[in-house]
Amino acid sequence: MKEFDSAKLKKKIKKKVKKNIGNVNVEVSKSSGGFIYFLGFIGAAIFYVSTAPDFWAGALGLLKAAVWPAFLVYAALNGLNA
Repeated sequence: MKEFDSAKLKKKIKKKVKKNIGNVNVEVSKSSGGFIYFLGFIGAAIFYVSTAPDFWAGALGLLKAAVWPAFLVYAALNGLNA
């Protein structure tokens, strides 16, 4: 019978765990950011459409809602005098 080599087994387990943990972290961060962006889009769309005086302003509001992070970053950098 072969002897059991625990050192080799530990190495194999460490490699598999490192490989699997790396993949899980990337997938989790992508999905949570997308959900937060989606909630922001819905909130911005409701705001811009509800304050629009006519149809075309509402349509423009939907486009603004799609790029709301750009407005947020611009305002933050402008506030920091950057």
